[in-house]
Amino acid sequence: MDIATPGAHPLEKTHLRIGFVSLSDAAPLVAAKVLEFGHRHGLTLELCRQPSWAAVRDKLLSGELDCAHALYGLVYGVELGIGGPRDEMAVLMVLNRNGQAITLSTQLAHALDLEGNLKAALATLGRPPVFAQTFPTGTHALWLYYWLAAHGVHPRADIESVVIPPPRMVDALESGTLDGFCAGEPWHAVAEARGAGETVVATSQIWPNHPEKVLACRRDFVERHPATARALICTMLEACRWVDAPGHREEIAHWLAKPDALDVQLELIAPRLSGREGGKRFAQPPLPVSFFDGGAVNFPHESEGRWFLAQYRRWGLLRETDTPAIDDEAIAARINQTALYRVAAAMVEVPVPSANAAAPDTLSNDAL
Repeated sequence: MDIATPGAHPLEKTHLRIGFVSLSDAAPLVAAKVLEFGHRHGLTLELCRQPSWAAVRDKLLSGELDCAHALYGLVYGVELGIGGPRDEMAVLMVLNRNGQAITLSTQLAHALDLEGNLKAALATLGRPPVFAQTFPTGTHALWLYYWLAAHGVHPRADIESVVIPPPRMVDALESGTLDGFCAGEPWHAVAEARGAGETVVATSQIWPNHPEKVLACRRDFVERHPATARALICTMLEACRWVDAPGHREEIAHWLAKPDALDVQLELIAPRLSGREGGKRFAQPPLPVSFFDGGAVNFPHESEGRWFLAQYRRWGLLRETDTPAIDDEAIAARINQTALYRVAAAMVEVPVPSANAAAPDTLSNDAL
């Protein structure tokens, strides 16, 4: 695979099918298509909305999708075959940081106010609480588990954890089949607008500037289409830079609201996407979702990938008896395409960390 000589070879593939799920942090993909950033790099993008993260996984593995907006943890889970099919995966770049949250049912949120701590509030339900996340190894599951554990609630023993696609979470909360959920926006804003729940914590309060969605594909896609993969990173870096520019959050919110994207009212997307608010419980908005920040958002740090592996061990998703001799550093080095990213970033003048730069901080992996 030749990643060091941009322009030395024509693109191996010029029409790409890219999957996404109806979330506000799909903004760079929508911008890349609407503004056709791919054309200057020889690419035509076809966006393919998917009903769930499981559908994203399955269509990546079948080849129906070339690449996708994906949960960081989904990529690592598929690489290891945790709870589903296994394949060799690649993270091309990080698409955003922050921008997720945890919402509790209105009943449980009010119990939390009265009881003063989460464990006591959950006890008022008189039954095991039910929390939803969006994919068993995904970021939302791990933010939820980390937050529960920090409040003395064991996420694998004290609650029932279920998987629900993001667009269906508010209906489940409203019907009483859920007590809370962790997902991306705009579904927390929708829950508050419908009176079904209240956002009690933003994920940036759990881990400030945490990685969230990534641009993902199978590793054989990179091996067979290195020039195309490089051009796609260039395209998405330009889209991320555009979305983060002043005033563009409001503009992209209009496109996200359309029926073929999120199909949600503009006023439920724009305030949290632009960082003006984070929910009625927040006197000051939490850290907003970030897509570029001068390029600081997008580098696929291997240390962040290794954090997911540590969390899988913490919660029993990855056991050495099932998968012996796992080398975390080697796995992260295979998945996170740092060399390819560096070449692409240089082509569009996006700064990258120096080779000896300190790795970004990650959360501790202390067990309960």
